[in-house]
Amino acid sequence: MSRASRSVRPLAETSDRSAGRPVACSAVLPAVLAALALVATAAPLPATQATAPAATPVVAPAVTPLRFESQHEVSSGGRPFKVRAAAATTVVRDAKGEPEAEFFCFSYFAAEGGPPEQRPVTFAFNGGPGSSSIWLHLGLLGPKLAQVPSDGGNAGAPPFPLVDNAHSLLDLTDVVMVDPIGTGFSRVVGAGKEADHWGFDEDARSVARFIRQWLTDHGRHASPKYLLGESYGGIRSALLVRELQAGSSAIALNGVMLVSPALDMELIDGQENDACHATQLPTFAAVAWYHHALPERRPERLEPFLDEVARFVEREYVPALFLGRDLLEPQRQALTAKLYQYTGIAPDYWERAELKVSSDRFRRELLRRVGQSVGRLDGRYLVAEADGVGELPSGDALDAGISGAYVACFNDWMQRHLGVKVDREYQVSSPSAGGAWKRPAESWPAFQGYVDTAPVLARGMAENPALRVFIANGYFDLATTWFAAEHNVRRSTMDSKRVTMRHYPAGHMMYVHHPTLTALAGDLRDFLRPPRR
Repeated sequence: MSRASRSVRPLAETSDRSAGRPVACSAVLPAVLAALALVATAAPLPATQATAPAATPVVAPAVTPLRFESQHEVSSGGRPFKVRAAAATTVVRDAKGEPEAEFFCFSYFAAEGGPPEQRPVTFAFNGGPGSSSIWLHLGLLGPKLAQVPSDGGNAGAPPFPLVDNAHSLLDLTDVVMVDPIGTGFSRVVGAGKEADHWGFDEDARSVARFIRQWLTDHGRHASPKYLLGESYGGIRSALLVRELQAGSSAIALNGVMLVSPALDMELIDGQENDACHATQLPTFAAVAWYHHALPERRPERLEPFLDEVARFVEREYVPALFLGRDLLEPQRQALTAKLYQYTGIAPDYWERAELKVSSDRFRRELLRRVGQSVGRLDGRYLVAEADGVGELPSGDALDAGISGAYVACFNDWMQRHLGVKVDREYQVSSPSAGGAWKRPAESWPAFQGYVDTAPVLARGMAENPALRVFIANGYFDLATTWFAAEHNVRRSTMDSKRVTMRHYPAGHMMYVHHPTLTALAGDLRDFLRPPRR
């Protein structure tokens, strides 16, 4: 029985694709971190010690409108056509009309796109929080792609291929690549404060204000509107649905497309709780399968194997976690034997870990015998470990594998092809933003738990019966796992008939795998076409 028909029985199925399988319809790289800043209280100075001079207030720069336009020819949907690119500043103002932030983003328009009320526009962003949009820009949506090895190999040193994007969506939708404040060239200006943009609620309000202003500046309020978010961009998208569709000035959305989304922080990035341990286990199995690290004969096909592992999780592993140390010894031994069979991690390791192996420990342990760790964002990638007895990986293999290629290709594309000349560095990622991120206002109580935005997205779908959602996940992504995505949809009140889910044999940035890029682009094209009424 396929996972599609077994795991989410109440949901309708969608059509199959060779590199991506339907699951149900009817989580310097985009890491998923939300850190709270700790404020230390300074002890009073001794009377004999001189008092330090008062700090000089930091003044945000004045607004500096920028605009760089260029023309390009792309091939999309099997035909060539012309695209106008605008790399430009969009100014956001405070209640007094004074500039407080400038978003510098990249907009792509089809030269013959038709009337604005018929031409969709898609606002796309990566996650972090604190990541610019270069990954989606040169991995999936822009006119050009940074081509890296498809098989999980390291991209090496320059020159790196910058190739035409044969899978562009620009024949179906205009695309705006959004760099939130503190990333790219986007920044606060005038009396603006970064703190007003760095947080769950603050970021959603900030990007929503940008979208409203962009629509006004370009006369596109009548256009069909889509969001496309990767990683933390899933949380941002859910909160944007709330921000944009609320109130008397509501902006109704046609669709939300989520790539490796984070929605519920309880299930993300190896959190130490039973729900995360359960939902990450099938990904352990997928990564062990990929590296031929299973103790018995490797199943020929991945998906039936993962169906079996998912059933084990639901019927045996979750009940065992619930019992904890009350689990009888014969049951415990049988369970650790199956865990070994499915993950390649030895029974005694599972026993010593109390049946709970973190994703970081799995990454380090799986290929310890050959001195390698597997990647966090994409378990296909490998990195050599100098310390043979280290408990945790020394880094993420995907980061080392592709970052240099993406950064080089993006700066080349931006400067030589788009003609962008800005006298400051493009911020690929902002650790300062991630470290200062604030929890939602409704999460202030001391005992509030993980941030979960799946109900927010469900509520937005209930308020807008035309809003549809597309969710894509990679089997080998250990940060935002495919089984967690299934669980988010199953447990929520989302209208399953308006949710399309796809899983692919790739990782977090699934588009670096060439067959998956083809399948994902095809699935997104299907989603962007208006549904039959």
